[in-house]
Amino acid sequence: MLSVQNLSKKYGKHLAVDQLNFMLHRGEVVGLLGPNGAGKSTLIKCIVGLLRPSSGEIHINGHARGSRAARQTSAYVSEIPQLYAMLSVWQHLQFITSAYEVEHWEEKAEALLKTFEIWDKKDEFVKTLSKGMRQKLSLCCGVISNAQLVFLDEPMVGLDPKAIKNLKDLIQQLKDEGKTLFISTHLLDPIESICNRVIVLKKGKIIAEGSLEDLRHQLGEEHASLEEVFLEVTADV
Repeated sequence: MLSVQNLSKKYGKHLAVDQLNFMLHRGEVVGLLGPNGAGKSTLIKCIVGLLRPSSGEIHINGHARGSRAARQTSAYVSEIPQLYAMLSVWQHLQFITSAYEVEHWEEKAEALLKTFEIWDKKDEFVKTLSKGMRQKLSLCCGVISNAQLVFLDEPMVGLDPKAIKNLKDLIQQLKDEGKTLFISTHLLDPIESICNRVIVLKKGKIIAEGSLEDLRHQLGEEHASLEEVFLEVTADV
């Protein structure tokens, strides 16, 4: 579903992303981990077309990044919700389904809004919503697109514990449907049980990649949690 080859991004003399190579396969949930400033958001923004890479190639489902086919195949939920203040919650879902040419979406939209407990806000303008409600709506917009590849950048920021549980269940459901998800997050516990594998960045480079079991074996820590593995591989030595 995603092929990244020799991807780099420079800001002046600073190399934020340094010669990255990896692939995501259909039906995978892959966690993108790393300390602050590791390049996670820069990487995702390069892939989805919000930033222009300095070098490298990106293909989504065999299509060049930025092509109409690639955009129709993928959806992006940003860390800070990018919504329209003067559209209602329901109008956002209408807009997204129109852009992605999704038919018969209303029942699914109602179910999503009820799952995230914002169904009673469906006719309210986004400018009236709290930060957490905006994040929930942003997630609903990403899912209602029916995209085969979904990028989630810190999707749990601003969510209450119940919403995080609902999001975790939704990610599992999308995984069961054969969707591919790439999730950048600092919250490791909620994704530990649902990620097929993780990619760990540090200073713009991939320093570890594989399933939790693979990384445990490499470290010789057969019972380590994802958090313990993360702290070990990112530790300064």
